[in-house]
Amino acid sequence: MLVPSLQYAGRILKTADKRHLAKFMWNFGVKGVRSVNLFKKRMKEGTYFPPFIYLSILNSCNLRCQGCWVDVDKPQVKLELDDLNNIVNDAKAHGNSFFGILGGEPFMHTELFDFLAEHPDCFFQVFTNGQMITEKKAKQLRQLGNATPLISIEGTEIVANERRGGKDVLNRTLRGLDNCLDNKILTGVATSLCATNIDDLLTESWLRTLIKRGVHYAWYHTYRPVGPQPNEQLALSPEQARRVREFVVNMRTKLPIGIIDAYYDGEGRALCPMANGISHHIGPTGGVEPCPIIQFATENVRDGSIYDTLTQSEFMRDFRETAAQHTRGCIVLERPDLVKALAEKHGAKDTTIRKTAIAELEAMTPRNSQWMPTGDEIPEKHPVYRWAKKVWFNDFGVYDGLQAEPAKAQVDKTKEPAAVE
Repeated sequence: MLVPSLQYAGRILKTADKRHLAKFMWNFGVKGVRSVNLFKKRMKEGTYFPPFIYLSILNSCNLRCQGCWVDVDKPQVKLELDDLNNIVNDAKAHGNSFFGILGGEPFMHTELFDFLAEHPDCFFQVFTNGQMITEKKAKQLRQLGNATPLISIEGTEIVANERRGGKDVLNRTLRGLDNCLDNKILTGVATSLCATNIDDLLTESWLRTLIKRGVHYAWYHTYRPVGPQPNEQLALSPEQARRVREFVVNMRTKLPIGIIDAYYDGEGRALCPMANGISHHIGPTGGVEPCPIIQFATENVRDGSIYDTLTQSEFMRDFRETAAQHTRGCIVLERPDLVKALAEKHGAKDTTIRKTAIAELEAMTPRNSQWMPTGDEIPEKHPVYRWAKKVWFNDFGVYDGLQAEPAKAQVDKTKEPAAVE
């Protein structure tokens, strides 16, 4: 374990711009730890304000991926620069320094670089397909030094074209990836694992390919069949989900590359970042949402302070508590009936442009998510990951009142849904 860790540290120092790396270590590392500690302190007082906020800054995208829940084919809506600055400034005033930037495709937002430049004291992770990152834009990112591109790769050439609804998808994405790496930017590759790409990309050889190319970290997450055109055939089976977890744990001890996951603690117990309150989401219409795939809101960022909104929202509180009471996994996949009931109980607005979110929930087939049967957890093997998760990324005790068992009643549609009190 020690040798890959030292190799990884050496690789980062050799291949990342030093000023960029310093901003990452301070704004994300030191200040990020502080924001989680503030979060834990506030939790004890009954106040929830997430240390990590994710912003979908617009709906537009140049691709048409299978199972996408964003209205990429609709007229553009976006968070304007003033909206973005107000959100970040208010969050900074309460100890936050890290923000995830999503779309659509964020690089289609004409004010993205202006926004990043406004906040040199923060660090941003930009979720992108990479195709719009030209050499010029990569140089701008390096100059700013406060953003890491997380570039999605969904398969080999044939699979990528099919998954993402385009031509020459992989090569165009790799060009953007190389532009970032050539400019010494900390750069990651994200993969939404599904039935058609798991055998190609959940492999040691693929990770070694990324390392050879210069990629600094990888993020595996699982395909979620939600939205207006869910492709349920792409969803992973429970066995495949366990295979993902086991692979990630093993590769962390073997290869000099960072591997992110957001759905397990150090003991291998499933968790939901929305249910434990560590992250929430703001959509392109300004709706303050539990997470990106729960497209309902009772508040909007234009109503006032994001801190006041998130700490006082009954809708968000009820969502966190209901999710934590019923599953350690994804409430949307396992209990779409509860998501619908919560939205109706609070009179939440459908924040999509298509306005079919309730009908989509009604049409969903409940299925397993990341929650594995009790006693079947796969703990972290790498001591650093295990220690870091124990201190800064765990369930924070929110599942103490959990009522359900995984992989049982929630996939049985003949049962009556539990009432939402």
